[in-house]
Amino acid sequence: MNSLIRNLQENLPARQVITDDLRRLAYGTDASFYRLIPQVVAVIENEDEARAVLAAARQNQTPVTFRAAGTSLSGQALSDGVLALIGEGFATFELADDASQVRVGPGMVGGEVNRRLAPLGKKIGPDPASIGACKIGGIAANNASGMCCGTSQNSYKTLAGLRVMFADGTLLDSEDPASVAAFKQSHAALLGELDRIGKETRANPTLANRIRHKFKIKNTTGYSLNALVDFEDPIDILAHLMIGSEGTLGFMTRITYQTVVEDPCKASALVFFPDIRSACEAVVRLKPQPVAAVELLDRPAIHSVENKPGLPTIMRELGEEAAALLIEVRSPTPEGLQEKITTVVAAMDGIATVEPVQFSTDPATCDMYWKVRKGTFPAVGAMRRTGTTVLIEDVAFPIESLADATLDLQALLRHHGYHEGIIFGHALEGNLHFVITQDFGDKAEIDRYARFMDDLCKLVVDKYDGSLKAEHGTGRNMAPFVEMEWGKEATDLMRRIKALFDPEGRLNPGVIINDNPHAHLENLKPMPAAEDVVDRCIECGFCEPLCPSHRLTLSPRQRITSVRELARRAAAGEHAESLSEAYAYMGLDTCAACGMCSTACPVGIDTGDLTRRLRGRQLGDTARSLYQWSGENFGTFAGLGRTGLTIGHAVSGVLGDKFVSRVTGGAWRKAMPPAAKAPVQRSSKGDPVVYFPTCGGRIFGPADANDKQLGDVVQEVLIRAGYAPILPEGFTQLCCGQTLASKGMAEEAEDMSNALEAALMKASDNGRIPVIMDASACSTRMQKHLAGRIKLYDFHEFAHDALLPRLMITKQAGPVALHVNCSVKRTGADGKLRALLKACVDEIVEPSSTTCCGFGGDRGFAVPELNQHALRHIHNELPANCACGVSTNRTCEIGLTAETGRTYRSIAYLLEACSRKEDAMTC
Repeated sequence: MNSLIRNLQENLPARQVITDDLRRLAYGTDASFYRLIPQVVAVIENEDEARAVLAAARQNQTPVTFRAAGTSLSGQALSDGVLALIGEGFATFELADDASQVRVGPGMVGGEVNRRLAPLGKKIGPDPASIGACKIGGIAANNASGMCCGTSQNSYKTLAGLRVMFADGTLLDSEDPASVAAFKQSHAALLGELDRIGKETRANPTLANRIRHKFKIKNTTGYSLNALVDFEDPIDILAHLMIGSEGTLGFMTRITYQTVVEDPCKASALVFFPDIRSACEAVVRLKPQPVAAVELLDRPAIHSVENKPGLPTIMRELGEEAAALLIEVRSPTPEGLQEKITTVVAAMDGIATVEPVQFSTDPATCDMYWKVRKGTFPAVGAMRRTGTTVLIEDVAFPIESLADATLDLQALLRHHGYHEGIIFGHALEGNLHFVITQDFGDKAEIDRYARFMDDLCKLVVDKYDGSLKAEHGTGRNMAPFVEMEWGKEATDLMRRIKALFDPEGRLNPGVIINDNPHAHLENLKPMPAAEDVVDRCIECGFCEPLCPSHRLTLSPRQRITSVRELARRAAAGEHAESLSEAYAYMGLDTCAACGMCSTACPVGIDTGDLTRRLRGRQLGDTARSLYQWSGENFGTFAGLGRTGLTIGHAVSGVLGDKFVSRVTGGAWRKAMPPAAKAPVQRSSKGDPVVYFPTCGGRIFGPADANDKQLGDVVQEVLIRAGYAPILPEGFTQLCCGQTLASKGMAEEAEDMSNALEAALMKASDNGRIPVIMDASACSTRMQKHLAGRIKLYDFHEFAHDALLPRLMITKQAGPVALHVNCSVKRTGADGKLRALLKACVDEIVEPSSTTCCGFGGDRGFAVPELNQHALRHIHNELPANCACGVSTNRTCEIGLTAETGRTYRSIAYLLEACSRKEDAMTC
């Protein structure tokens, strides 16, 4: 064990010092096209641990990088030394009484901050496209902006205060007078030098004016030198230099933002122009108008999404020189919104458009327009050749030069053979993004990229005096070109700043200031072909906040990174046993395969497909034979499951749950339900409906001893609503196959689905009669399998559509907790579930911290730590008076009950209780 790791282990809990090959690789990956593998990953949960990491790095002369979400695009979240991974202990949130300020930790996801501010009509200013995944630490460290925040609402402009730790471990809280006073005394030399640098800069008209000019448009190239001319107090200068410093000057442990207003009334217009010049002329006119956002798309960008369902047909009919602007206006009131629309339309009068300008206030239409804009980047990523990576670059031009610059940029892409390249961007700020695909596995291709980058920098800097990095941060990608953009005098000023704060060069070296002219061409990330179901992954990390195993073992991005490395090593004939062995547990066993990752993935990848495929390949003959037998004899298999439950309860009654849990490897859970009893066909008159009781409710009995069996409850409420339920013949022997599909046995699972389909076809009179299933995962599988041949409903969907209109509901007061399981979220049926619950209960609690419960079919029995990890935050969101919860999957309910101590049931129980003629039962 080397000294660095030993030092870290002496000061951090063992689980937070990560040294295995797999996680060093996987955790070290960010969204850029660079790769550095850290010597060690240290998860830090508080300032003391951050200080211990800095001390260990200093003692062992090792570089250290503080990393939040790793959605960075320019390579600034990497390290070949210590990667300090910001843990959940830094996910702090404190709101001022009047909501004018919010004090947040660097571990908070930006979208979560906005979710908490939304009820108050507020948000933070920065609005990067990655806000659903990126964290405050990265937003501030990169001075990220976005579509609406421009240059007036970014972190620099909305900073109210911060708490920062320096390379020597000292803390400064700019909002605490005592901390400021102590820092002035302990670091008088640093502040004195900073004061001198500021005075020298302000006294140099040429340099000061140059700095002011550079920040009139978006600019994240180099350090925030505007701090030297915008402020005179060294503490203010210091605080604003930290913004955009990418962890090279210190670690921001807390940031206080001035919040901004989130107007409730919005309207959008997607306007098409015959050419770029017309579109850019409109941008110049719109700049002084009351617009919230103006997004530019060139013709290739429009081409990339024009064939997606639901988009305007005019998009496919535009000429090859055409362009589009997506314009949004916002207002506190509908009247104010209409005034702004009128003003904006009038400002564009006389500019040639393909169609008249027309704004829409319909949320669905506006959402469709924004999907056009947001879909361009993933569209290129999805179409790229396997083995290549997708690059998104980020430049800015003076707005008056936007038309010429865009045309020049298009020509440059063509000249270097990037014919797939598209251009889009935040036009009001002259900020253009362009997307290309690049092969970094070929020397000739790397040389082509190098020539392109040289020409790009000359175009942006020499011809237009623009910004080489507008909002994505300098990183490693543009560090060699900082002096080219800023000139020697300003760049030397940046070197002085870096040396002042980090004299040993320990903090994130190679980022922002890098004297290696080829740094942008080194440490390139390999993107080998691995598995076709995930080869399109661009490793952006958008999936991570939704994954139940993220921070327990691996996230979807990290699984794909690992599989790619295994494929690379296999192709190169390199040793990979340690990675393979670790991946069996971290990659396969602890993947819930819930598919939630696909809902956030820009290219729609479900990493669960990869997991199921790999599980199937790794099954031994014995396991495969056993699973195959269970599929062919499912009735017997289910019976064995019920017998096991009965025996387990008998033993636990004598020796306790903990003993049974220990001997079953954790599979036995607290409040384990008893064995179920098979439902019996109820005779009744009414409209026929086929009801298939799924195996979860046939194996696991009700959560409470006083409850009826799930199958009986569903039939009861159907009959009460005037339906005559029909149970398929031999239903106790049938299963949809989901259980085998999760094991990677796709063919055997399909056989089970086919058998169920035959029974459902017979019971439904060849699809004439609707079918209901009582578990969302099973319903979703069969809806896809049947592909419209039978009208099949998840119970809550049928209840919402067909039962509520026929039932007399007596609402409960609540509160009742709601868990929307993954299948319901993926299919978009969550709206009906919430509406159904709202019809039954006055007060509903839906914990935002839980995206997937992590039970994953039977994963909660096989690896209970996954379920526990996924629900680790739910306890803080369930009020003490919330005694019960509802969901739509039996196994999810088992895990939720075990972890929360509240009884979770199918929503069918609540609907049945609330629709009784006598007083409704409360939970």
